[in-house]
Amino acid sequence: MRLPRDLDGRKLASFLHRYGYQIARQTGSHIRLTSSARGAEHNVTVPAHKEIRVGTLHAILKDVSAYLEIDQAQLLDELFGG
Repeated sequence: MRLPRDLDGRKLASFLHRYGYQIARQTGSHIRLTSSARGAEHNVTVPAHKEIRVGTLHAILKDVSAYLEIDQAQLLDELFGG
């Protein structure tokens, strides 16, 4: 599945909320999300831009999938699939 090209930071933060990520703070144009779903705390920084660059989105999703211990393709399908 292809990564979306028009995803904004707030929308991504709401998608990650399904996996236990909560907004911890926002500094400037970056949102800090924190999750304790798997016991250890995990932090992800998401740019609050109109459109997140594809490489940045890929890096964020790679980090999240590693923390959740699920395949990145499965995460993509769950977040952006039908």
